[in-house]
Amino acid sequence: MNTIYLDNAATSFPKPETVAKAMVRYLNEVGAPLNRSVYQNAQDAELVTLSLREQLKRFFHFPEKATHVILTPGNTYGLNFLLKGYLHPGDHVIVSSMEHNAVMRPLLQMPDVSFDRIPADGQGCIDPDDIHRLVRPNTKLILINHGSNVSGSVQDAEAVGAIAAQYGIPFGLDGAQTAGHYPLDFARFQLSALSVPGHKGLLGPSGIGALLLTEDMARKLTPLIAGGTGSVSNSEYLPEYLPDRFESGTMNLPGIYGWESAMTYISERGIDALRAHEVELTKRFLEGIQDIPRVRLCGPTGMENRVGVLSLDFLDRDNAAVSFELEQRFGILIRCGLHCAPSAHRSLGTFPKGTVRFSLGYANTEADVDAAVAAIRALA
Repeated sequence: MNTIYLDNAATSFPKPETVAKAMVRYLNEVGAPLNRSVYQNAQDAELVTLSLREQLKRFFHFPEKATHVILTPGNTYGLNFLLKGYLHPGDHVIVSSMEHNAVMRPLLQMPDVSFDRIPADGQGCIDPDDIHRLVRPNTKLILINHGSNVSGSVQDAEAVGAIAAQYGIPFGLDGAQTAGHYPLDFARFQLSALSVPGHKGLLGPSGIGALLLTEDMARKLTPLIAGGTGSVSNSEYLPEYLPDRFESGTMNLPGIYGWESAMTYISERGIDALRAHEVELTKRFLEGIQDIPRVRLCGPTGMENRVGVLSLDFLDRDNAAVSFELEQRFGILIRCGLHCAPSAHRSLGTFPKGTVRFSLGYANTEADVDAAVAAIRALA
């Protein structure tokens, strides 16, 4: 049976062919580490890494130097670096009720840091004006999930950034589900920090991400990891300058080569073209399911404030059983459950049952969507 991959919110698949080729080139032909040597292969690694930082800087309209694009082992690490490196006992944070556990679990590991949640409506959207009543004298950070990995709802980051600036509070954004899918502008959103994964909408390999930091945020952030950087080797203290201060240890060079190639692919395609393709597929999906009885869409019904993440609740069926049948009978690969975001499911009224989540990617086609809709209709 042929399969249809609709689990791109977990990780994009298939990757552009150039991604694997770039990773193999590093492993078979380059092999050198960063910052440790000056021979030709080492210079190759330095240049590819610099190219990746520069591409991410341009892609996200990041106003700082490319050195402030910190490469991480993934988005979860970036969010942990931000939360645990910046906050102190007695601080207060504002998050949304749609957060992923990559934000909530680190916060709950810091019992001396308090937080409030901006409530979301039944479609997973927050009202930025609710932030005003949550701000306290000790509020040190506003951190929200830009796009929900459950409902696909996209928050108005520009409005949130304007409110954060009004109070002089740093604003951080989790771009896990929007980076590569939806326009994301660091400067226009007035961000202090942006964390993104390489393996989702940015089409790179797993195990790599980036944390983009303003100069002010970088100065206030305590590195959580310390060790060799290949620089200032005469000192046992971490370098003060970026990116070395936040990049101790041996970097994921195969991942860097793969991600740099993916960013080149995205730049050549253009975010507008990728977004337009996803919009058309998502519209087709939404139109296809609207008359199916006893199936509830958990998220926005229009495209203005959403990405191609579509969660369904089968009201007369066990969602886990539906997911199993989607693969076994129809070859459709999706994710079922709570998606590491119990707070989001409480906001949507789907806790603890969870949802059946379909998530579209750049490689999906109209035929994929039609097959999914037909399977949903057959199973409802």
